[in-house]
Amino acid sequence: MDELLDWWRGSHEPGQAWKMRTRQTPKRAAELIGGGSLYRVYKGFILSRQRILAVETVGAGVAARCEVTLEDTVILTVPTPRRAFQGWRYLDAKDAPADLGPAGMGEAMPLELARRLREIGAW
Repeated sequence: MDELLDWWRGSHEPGQAWKMRTRQTPKRAAELIGGGSLYRVYKGFILSRQRILAVETVGAGVAARCEVTLEDTVILTVPTPRRAFQGWRYLDAKDAPADLGPAGMGEAMPLELARRLREIGAW
């Protein structure tokens, strides 16, 4: 998580939109804009999310790509086991991990400890 935030801060200008690029536009893109989030899997656990602000297809034909504009704030989530995957997956509200708070804002528990507690079923 810290590497992601350090990379973003070091490679982008302040105020620049945070965009995630992928090959295919999700089929349910309209649903994502109205409150959907991009959940990030780190070493087998969902640990954070960012709200999706826009989903756009850019280019045409074989050069077409999707750009997903994300909110700048990275929100930490309760560590939730999840296999890494390629492509789009949709989480129903009942399956989405609960929020812990914004990353970098003095989390109460180190993420590695939280992940291990969740892994053994103690949290």
